[in-house]
Amino acid sequence: MAEKQGPIDEDECLNALIAVFIDHLTAERRVSPYTVRNYQAALTRFDVFLTGYLGGAPGLQTLAGLEPKDFRAFLAERRREGVGPPSLSLDLSAIRSFYRFLHRRRGVKNDAISALRGPKQKTPLPRPVSEDGAAALIRSAQQGQGLDGEARAWVRARDAALFTLLYGAGLRISEALGLKWGDAPLGESLRILGKGGKARLAPVLPAARQAVDAYCALCPYGGAPSDPLFFSVRGKALSPRMAQRTMKDHSRALGLPESATPHALRHAFATHLLAGGGDLRAVQELLGHATIASTQRYTKVDVTAMMETYAKAHPRSK
Repeated sequence: MAEKQGPIDEDECLNALIAVFIDHLTAERRVSPYTVRNYQAALTRFDVFLTGYLGGAPGLQTLAGLEPKDFRAFLAERRREGVGPPSLSLDLSAIRSFYRFLHRRRGVKNDAISALRGPKQKTPLPRPVSEDGAAALIRSAQQGQGLDGEARAWVRARDAALFTLLYGAGLRISEALGLKWGDAPLGESLRILGKGGKARLAPVLPAARQAVDAYCALCPYGGAPSDPLFFSVRGKALSPRMAQRTMKDHSRALGLPESATPHALRHAFATHLLAGGGDLRAVQELLGHATIASTQRYTKVDVTAMMETYAKAHPRSK
């Protein structure tokens, strides 16, 4: 039901509304920083386009009256900029989410955006790291490629703990880096607040608990329960970008594909569980997926790998 707050105010410009929406995503919905950043960029592009397209900054009444041709004009402009279906779908998703927010908070309803179809695209299968690849990444982190001396021993322990936790518990990178010092020592499970504020229990293997313990014992920072669990070398919270860069360095040194990212360790967690006979519904709960369809993609990964092996090895496949 719409949470209409008074009459539509045409003076409330799109730029200001976007700021309110982004604050809502961050403070109330607790959406991941990655999604917030993408949605903000998409809506800013939409604002710039509409201002030029309409000859002025649009207000609420204008937003309510936009027609399908107006939204298609924005998507057409994005195509001319050379973006593909995934980026167009992201833009459309951001705009739809924004309009749902406007309906609830400002009483603005636009049926045109609800009915507009997005670009057709083939959903790519997850690209997990192999079992050997995951083990090699953890070993590489423990050895600390390019890190010398005792001063960097804690960094090696940090990276090993992070990689082990991502693979062993199936966490998103934002979830792992959102852990606090007070969460350690880890128990047999972690209560994780995932996408959309959905809580779940993630199992923690003994290897992950031991790796985190070893890191905490060496880390020169931390101590207060509210401190981040994972620190940068400068004593700040480790950022997702830095974690991704670190894993990319290890992946390249090992000759792993570019798809070997922190999220690929989460993919590996799901794929290897299912390949080992794990229950689909149980894996869905462990990953925090809203729908079973999201988890079913991992069964297709296993079938695809099996068929590739068959094509390479079977004498009649040539």
